Amino acid sequence: MRQVFQNLRNGETAVLDVPTPSPQPGEVLVRTAASLVSAGTERMVVEFAGKSLLGKARARPDLVRQVLDKARREGVLTTLEAAFNRLEQPMPLGYSSAGTIIEVGPGVHNFQAGQRVACAGGGFAVHAEYACVPVNLLVPLPEGVDFDAAAFTTLGAIALHGFRLAEVQLGERVAVVGLGLLGLLAAGIARAAGCQVLGVDIDPRRVELGRQMGAAAVERPQAIEAALSFSRGRGCDAVLICADTPSTDPVELAGAVARDRARVVAVGAVGLTIPRKVYYEKELTFLNSRSYGPGRYDPAYEEGGHDYPAGYVRWTEGRNLEAVVDLLAERRIDVHPLISHRFPIHQAPQAYELITGKAGGKAGEPFLGVLLTYPQPEETLTPALSLQGEEETLTPALSLQGEGERERAPLPEVALGVLGAGNFATAVLLPAVRLDPQTRLVGIVSASGASAEQAKSRFGFSYAASQADQVIQDPQVNTVAILTRHHLHASQVLTALAAGKNVFCEKPLALNAAELEQIEQALQPGENGSPAPMLVVGFNRRFAPLARRLAEFLGPRPEPLAAHYRVNAGFIPLTHWVHDPGQGGGRIIGEGCHFIDFLTFLVGAPPREVSAQVLPSGGRYREDNVVLSFTFPDGSLGTVTYLANGDKSFPKERVEVFCAGRAAALDDFRLLETAFNGKRQVYRSYLRQDKGHRAEWRAFSAALTTGCPPPIPYSQLLGVTRASFAAVASLRSGRKVAI
Repeated sequence: MRQVFQNLRNGETAVLDVPTPSPQPGEVLVRTAASLVSAGTERMVVEFAGKSLLGKARARPDLVRQVLDKARREGVLTTLEAAFNRLEQPMPLGYSSAGTIIEVGPGVHNFQAGQRVACAGGGFAVHAEYACVPVNLLVPLPEGVDFDAAAFTTLGAIALHGFRLAEVQLGERVAVVGLGLLGLLAAGIARAAGCQVLGVDIDPRRVELGRQMGAAAVERPQAIEAALSFSRGRGCDAVLICADTPSTDPVELAGAVARDRARVVAVGAVGLTIPRKVYYEKELTFLNSRSYGPGRYDPAYEEGGHDYPAGYVRWTEGRNLEAVVDLLAERRIDVHPLISHRFPIHQAPQAYELITGKAGGKAGEPFLGVLLTYPQPEETLTPALSLQGEEETLTPALSLQGEGERERAPLPEVALGVLGAGNFATAVLLPAVRLDPQTRLVGIVSASGASAEQAKSRFGFSYAASQADQVIQDPQVNTVAILTRHHLHASQVLTALAAGKNVFCEKPLALNAAELEQIEQALQPGENGSPAPMLVVGFNRRFAPLARRLAEFLGPRPEPLAAHYRVNAGFIPLTHWVHDPGQGGGRIIGEGCHFIDFLTFLVGAPPREVSAQVLPSGGRYREDNVVLSFTFPDGSLGTVTYLANGDKSFPKERVEVFCAGRAAALDDFRLLETAFNGKRQVYRSYLRQDKGHRAEWRAFSAALTTGCPPPIPYSQLLGVTRASFAAVASLRSGRKVAI
């Protein structure tokens, strides 16, 4: 399918062929008929992308500070690689569309295939021939609303939410500053609610359009006098600022035309320097309107499908979308006069040249509502791409040589299929994997399909897909890397092992004991004694060069060791998916396992018991300010202090180890200091932080191609995962827990 992307590095807006996405639980797959190009948000993205690196830095000094902090912590090369990786990832554009449902995902009961819908949401209602959209960002379309009009629904909901925040009543006077697309929609909504509307704009053509749509519209120089006349000398009851400008003039004008104790609502992106005198003297209320209403930016609402009870939140973003569609169906607002241009999807770059004023000889051409249109086949298309070759000839599992032997037959190469194409995959693991001469990149999958296509082009995979089975059941693939969200790991590991594939699973391996037990059973030798496929978990820190040097320094130990691992993990909002027990498992299971594994690596065996303590959350944290104390079989003691309440500019990780007259400290995998017999040595990595991802993959690849045992013993993989479960149990019980 075709989809529009913005390249943040070179500024190019392009239409790319990507795999058709697959609907996840709570989503539907929509064949798009029309989508609206945003002359505000999307234009800002495109203009930012077109700036030079220096221009980007000047436009976003906050990001520059983050980059400098990261460089100080992790090294210049590591930071540059991360920054350029971000710029290399094309951004999907679009957030307002309409089309027809062709497939519903698991758990969707209130929508059906064939239903016409309006769609909302950045990253969901994208400019693409097909899009997966969560149910709370959909609204059914009645027969009287065509796709062109329905494509305006999201922008209409933004205008409607701003109007609701103004709390105006029937017959009140409302001023709308800025008569672009958003302002004209706001004016239409206010008139539909029984209000008198005064529109203001600097463009005489838009002023005239405002008059044609029933508003008393004037140009900016006449605005103050016109407002006094319009409001019978009292001033406007509410002012909706719908302009798109860094200037503070709209805010100043709003104060001048408002009555005493009026409400001023900023719906558009404008300068927010508020003049104190007029706002103080009139005791004005100023509000920033947040997109389309309650539920916006709440993952539980938008992605999880959890609606708010209407008795408590009458107008959610979903119900605002419904209200806009009702207004369209009842002809109380008409958006067709707002459509100035239509472009077929393959001409999308021309649409962005138009809204940014880069349309060659058409520079400066007036525009308003710019739609992208999509071909509508007579018959429903199959959403999923099929692999090349006949459908029923896929080999379910690899045959293993050496029947009756425990050694694995060496592979001639690692033929890799990857599940997941997010930031970790593209910024961290795949750059390391690509350097391995024993690994051939076969296929990569992402639910959206788009990110998989981007990774395919960037790293050289043979194909991209949107369904995991296309890689797992591919007879070309002998090894699967699982880089998806945490809740998918266990099921995908089991499916891949059952298909005879070797598995690399990014941590965590499982989210609960039942999943872990199933994996342990799947790793048992077959009935004929043949070994199961190999499994490795992404505990990369044990493979880091300075970690290996630390282990060598400790050497064969004559006595137990004591180690302390301090982690400045950083704050993550409670709405983040990693805190969701069903999806992320929480931060101790989701990330803390890394540090438990590192202690296990130093000791040589997983811990046998744990006691845990947690700081009071104060409603801000969720079991992520903890001290975990582990006892190991040989009597060694290990402590993990995992903290979310620190400052990100401070180094993230520090390990201190004491044993048999030796002491060592490892700082952020960039500096190792050792001391023994009065002799101190320091090892540094000046330009790059190396946490072992490249060496980890090389070790896995070498084990597969030589027939050697797994690079991490299964007793440690399983033991570390159990220890993370026990740590959480100890936090909640307040008691020491045996592992």
